[in-house]
Amino acid sequence: MTGWHGPTSHLTRPTGRHDPLSLSGDYEPSPQQFVEDHVRRYEETGDPYSGPFDGQPCIILTTRGRKSGKLRKTPLVRIERDGDYAVVASTGGGPNHPQWYLNLVADPEVLLQDGPTVMALRARTATPEERAGWWPLATAVWPQYDDYGERTDRLIPLVLFDPGNPEPSTVTASGSDPSH
Repeated sequence: MTGWHGPTSHLTRPTGRHDPLSLSGDYEPSPQQFVEDHVRRYEETGDPYSGPFDGQPCIILTTRGRKSGKLRKTPLVRIERDGDYAVVASTGGGPNHPQWYLNLVADPEVLLQDGPTVMALRARTATPEERAGWWPLATAVWPQYDDYGERTDRLIPLVLFDPGNPEPSTVTASGSDPSH
């Protein structure tokens, strides 16, 4: 498939629909082996519970590296409300924003995979009002976020997503789109 390389090359473009895999470029796996392993396992199985998040489902967020230009994939705790998604840029309460957050600030066009569904979206940092509305849901899913906030002097960003493509694509682990 043109422009898409790496473990998700099995995802096929749905015929007659907008291309949900519109983020193109070379994929660069994480330098952290456990992250690379988790992304590979998730993409092979489509299982959002296959990650290291104490039984909580996760998503895979694909961003473009702001320095390398390569596609980067990060498993993150899934926070979802009525089909809308949020992720928290916590770095476990560390002093700096995570690299994936800096990447999406530089280039907000992202892919979000939730199970077998891949969506092309536009990321943005939540406004203070939006953050106040989403934060209780985020901490209900992952209570450690409150602890992380107490460990750092920075305001931990909460990221929301706007449609970047009107139709998500559902793909199976084998790469077929069951709607066609």
